[in-house]
Amino acid sequence: MKMTKTAIASTLAFGGMALLATAALAAGADMGNAQKQETNWHAIIMFVIFVGATLGITYWAAGRTKTAADFYAAGGGITGFQNGLAIAGDYMSAASFLGISALVYGSGYDGLIFSVGWLVGWPIILFLIAERLRNLGKYTFADVCGYRLARTPIRTFAATGSLIVVIFYLIGQMVGAGQLIKLLFGMDYLYAVIVVGALMMIYVTFGGMVATTWVQIIKACLLLGGATFIALGVMYNFGFSFEKLFVKAIEVHPKKVAIMAPGALVTNPVDAISLGMALMFGTAGLPHILMRFFTVPDAREARKSVFYATGFIGYFYILTFIIGFGAITLVATNPEYLAKGLGSLDLKGGNNMAAVWLAHAIGGNLFLGFISAVAFATILAVVSGLTLAGASAISHDLYASVIMHGQATEGKEVTVSKISSIALGIVAVLLGLIFEKQNVAFIVALTFSVAASANFPVLILSMFWGGLTTRGAVLGGMIGLLMSVIMVVLSKAVWVQSFGFKEALFPFAYPALFSVPAAFFFSWLFSIMDNSPQAQAERAAYEAQSIRSETGLGAEGAASH
Repeated sequence: MKMTKTAIASTLAFGGMALLATAALAAGADMGNAQKQETNWHAIIMFVIFVGATLGITYWAAGRTKTAADFYAAGGGITGFQNGLAIAGDYMSAASFLGISALVYGSGYDGLIFSVGWLVGWPIILFLIAERLRNLGKYTFADVCGYRLARTPIRTFAATGSLIVVIFYLIGQMVGAGQLIKLLFGMDYLYAVIVVGALMMIYVTFGGMVATTWVQIIKACLLLGGATFIALGVMYNFGFSFEKLFVKAIEVHPKKVAIMAPGALVTNPVDAISLGMALMFGTAGLPHILMRFFTVPDAREARKSVFYATGFIGYFYILTFIIGFGAITLVATNPEYLAKGLGSLDLKGGNNMAAVWLAHAIGGNLFLGFISAVAFATILAVVSGLTLAGASAISHDLYASVIMHGQATEGKEVTVSKISSIALGIVAVLLGLIFEKQNVAFIVALTFSVAASANFPVLILSMFWGGLTTRGAVLGGMIGLLMSVIMVVLSKAVWVQSFGFKEALFPFAYPALFSVPAAFFFSWLFSIMDNSPQAQAERAAYEAQSIRSETGLGAEGAASH
């Protein structure tokens, strides 16, 4: 019995750690201390070509972006397949490509768990909410939360939660971008951050959701194509035999056969479970991911989006596993790529270069340049989606709905959104420069914890529980938000490592295990205690909301947004 409990705890803990690592990598903040490399002209030329193509798409998209629906949701004209690719492009970051490949390169089998562990959670959740989200919403998830609840308080809360998530996510991305470009292109951190900030402002301001969607689709295709080519190159070297690949890897790797078994990563089951909750529920509360479901014409296409996105992302992470083992066999055996010679796994430029050096081993300088340019393109796709989500929260939720009480014209609303995009871009660049030397690992935990503790409970309760009232949603969500922020600040990552105190006041690294249930509990408690006439009207309105959420009757159409 004792062994069973230990095994369960170990499994949960290991899974949680896997989710944590993937979350950190997916967010792009865990690039380590990247070492500046020599100027990579092949990569720069490839990237200039990519930027030229995407700017051309932005010019084309600008001509098609005439209404608020076009700007926020691409007119609802994106197909499920296209949206699935765009979601994959939004989620697959450069850091996950380089970081997970490096994890497999260094640890072997553990990297496989890291690669696919998170896939267990979020597709289920998104399958549950995608259809209702599309049927109830218009441009942002606040539309869903505010469908039958009081507009001003619920939209103010939802917009606040969205902006906190977007800004912290942007900090992680900008710091990761600067480190990554210094690593791959040999470009100074300052210029790298400014280039990323300027391009994302251009994409979003002029092209809106249309341009952002196509940038994400192109990036997803390039990343999937490049990773597939590397994986095929690896398998070609071993006669397409996984057995030969693994036998060679065991022979070469210093850990020998241990790379084919799980490692000893279990340290704290509470943190592990907490992180698992943060990633699963946090992903379903990320505003830039939720916003993508309003770009399709109906609920059926929304479900198809999740199906395709899950397939593309899962395929991508399987490729990173092959790439990691390929690096063990083809990179770790070539002194050209090693910092300390044969027998050591240390790579020139750091171990995050495993996939990049493998690309060079497979396809030479030209393909190395291509992969480097693709890695940079992934950053642009992610930050563009984040910027658009943040700008929408400001213009659609705060300006149009709260300040103007729904009386703003579409033209003014879009203008405010474009100004917000530029402002967010400037803020992102400044924060990227401020946090250059800081340990930003805690930001990943904070981002997912806030999304899981504030956005997700309110969103899920508003869709599935008729008893939720405005008072319950706002107070419960705010308690979840504050608990997640305060607990992260009091944790070791911030209280000890950033502020310099001796001991952390919150003994765990991540708060979701406590803050998510608290948000649900207090939302329920304050709702059942609320017997005001407004609360009774909100409960009575749930039946009509439920019918619309399940049937789509009265939902916003593709052309009438």
